[in-house]
Amino acid sequence: MDEYPVAPQLEFFASATVEVDPPIEIGQTIDGMRKLIPIRGGRVRGRGWNGRVLDAGADFQLYPSATTSYLHAVYVIEAEDGSRLFVDNQALRTGSAADLAKLVGGEPVDPARIYFRFTPRVTTAVDNGFAWVNDTVFLGSGRRLPGAVQLDFFAVR
Repeated sequence: MDEYPVAPQLEFFASATVEVDPPIEIGQTIDGMRKLIPIRGGRVRGRGWNGRVLDAGADFQLYPSATTSYLHAVYVIEAEDGSRLFVDNQALRTGSAADLAKLVGGEPVDPARIYFRFTPRVTTAVDNGFAWVNDTVFLGSGRRLPGAVQLDFFAVR
């Protein structure tokens, strides 16, 4: 018997390029700087399927410090077969104050310098080919690009 448990495995589910509008600033709150980023669409390439991000959703961002941001994005992916997947995504993005300031300002930053991980809850109708997502935990990593966000989703097995 092994001394330590075996770690769960990750299986690629999809990559999404999410197109966003400029941020709507709420301002400095007692919790930190708040912003809302409208989600305007995008493309999805999955394992054996493709789809699009609908123009329906937003990323609610909180910056409690110059080096940390908490992101909560809610949006819909529509697969080519018409199935719709609801994504409720919690993320942590950290980096140096200078690098995060560049990202927020729309400048490119080497993704290796930014820690951007997320835990999406993906749900769908119980009567389509994606119903298995309702019973699956997902993890992911992201990269902020000018005008878009690249998200890679993995199912935990």
